[in-house]
Amino acid sequence: MIPAAEIVRTDLDGPARSWSQAFYVDALRVLSASDIPFLIGGAFAFARYVGIDRATKDLDVFVRPGDVHDVLELFQERGYGAELTFPHWLAKVHSGQHFIDVIFSSGNGIARVDDRWFEHAPDGEVLGVPVRLSPPEEMIWSKAFVQERERFDGADVMHLISQFGPSLDWTRLLERFGPHWRVLLGHLVMFGFVYPSQRDRIPAWVTEELTQRMLVEPPSESRICNGTLLSREQYLIDVERSGCDDARLEPLGTMTTDDLEIWNRDIGSGH
Repeated sequence: MIPAAEIVRTDLDGPARSWSQAFYVDALRVLSASDIPFLIGGAFAFARYVGIDRATKDLDVFVRPGDVHDVLELFQERGYGAELTFPHWLAKVHSGQHFIDVIFSSGNGIARVDDRWFEHAPDGEVLGVPVRLSPPEEMIWSKAFVQERERFDGADVMHLISQFGPSLDWTRLLERFGPHWRVLLGHLVMFGFVYPSQRDRIPAWVTEELTQRMLVEPPSESRICNGTLLSREQYLIDVERSGCDDARLEPLGTMTTDDLEIWNRDIGSGH
């Protein structure tokens, strides 16, 4: 695999590129010198894993929920702008037009960063700084639910499965998806379509297990819409007009009504 420091770039040139990389390098060194555990995900980790160069203006840092405020204070002390953008999953650190996403869950509240992210995180290097990377399994887990009109991470899931295949911890992956295993099955079916010659990279027992679940699972007795776990906007009509229960909200999900109000208020702003 290709070191991320060699292939990751931004879509900027000259001084702007130097400025952005200087910001990221400083941020990585600041975090490394602290006692706050963190992982690098996003485009940097994806490039390290599959060798796909993707222009990026941000750096994705993953931390436990309990460490978010410490991270923000750490960067504020260094003169950077920092804010808790969405209380249920995301904070940001700013330097001019460049920023760092401090991620501690996912937009749907499912892929919460916990100890297991760190237990299975491999060592890596980003922009010359030794770091630990988000595990491939957790990247697949979080990316599998990103199915918006303007962004669909299914191709990333396909490339990660293609890259790692049988070496993935499939037992842990199934545990991660839990009751949302149909999302994983959907991606596995699509993988066999995208890469017909690589269908054997998915262990047969995984496909058999999930297919058997699908065959015996009865219809739900509740009028729940799980679509809001895949897209925060496209299935709102089912909740607002058809009276379906929103799968993101407690007790079905992990989000509070305040979380949801803030998250929905931001629709269309580009976040």
